[in-house]
Amino acid sequence: MTPTPFGGRLADAVAARGPLCVGIDPHVPLLEAWGLPDSPEGLARFTDAVVDALAGSVAVLKPQLAFYERHGSRGLAVLEEATARARSAGALVLLDAKRGDIGSTMDAYADYLRPDHPLAADALTVSPYLGPQSLQPAVDTARTHGGGLFVLARTSNPDAGTLQHAVVGDRSVAQVVVDTVAGWNAGTPDGSFGVVVGATLRELDVDLAGLGGPVLAPGLGAQGGTPADLRRLFGGAPLVVPTVSRDVLGAGPDPAALRSAAERWADALAG
Repeated sequence: MTPTPFGGRLADAVAARGPLCVGIDPHVPLLEAWGLPDSPEGLARFTDAVVDALAGSVAVLKPQLAFYERHGSRGLAVLEEATARARSAGALVLLDAKRGDIGSTMDAYADYLRPDHPLAADALTVSPYLGPQSLQPAVDTARTHGGGLFVLARTSNPDAGTLQHAVVGDRSVAQVVVDTVAGWNAGTPDGSFGVVVGATLRELDVDLAGLGGPVLAPGLGAQGGTPADLRRLFGGAPLVVPTVSRDVLGAGPDPAALRSAAERWADALAG
């Protein structure tokens, strides 16, 4: 059976649940704020609470792989179990790994998109800075198994422009990334390949008109981004997936409070 492409599944999830993506970022200060130890046990209690509260209602959950890797194999076991439960509850799982390499190493990273992988995810964030062709193994795996990729293109951290504004021919590096991803989407209606563009940019300095895929827009809430910023920056984009982390996670550990925080953001985005 041919798998349903990620782009189609994302569009369906957004239509049914709204566009909100909630990051799962169990960093040490947040664990402490929840009264949890910085240990695999604390990590599991945190992650279980977020998945139980939100996986049945939000479109996308985005666990940050680094916060699980720092606890070794026991941390990855927590994420493995949580990823399966989140997907079973109807949320798409975007594994925030920002991987980028060449050849067989990129092949191995791309295996996160295989349905038989222990940590099988719906989509993966990747970095293009070893060159566009370095990501081809991930593109091929995504196409084969119906997965998605979000490629770092125009991020809003203060020194991002050091590389992203550099010029290649007559285009910025960021625009080359966008155009590369647009090429992957060309000729397909599903748009399974997207880019990461920060929601806190002062202005949108890349052309997304021909992208043909989704935009992941991190930076809402604690980082200063607002629904008005999304409209200002991405008003013409067909599918924008805004990401909130601390403004939702900070409401825990009470499940009802987590759901309420996510609902407030969902309502704000719909307004």
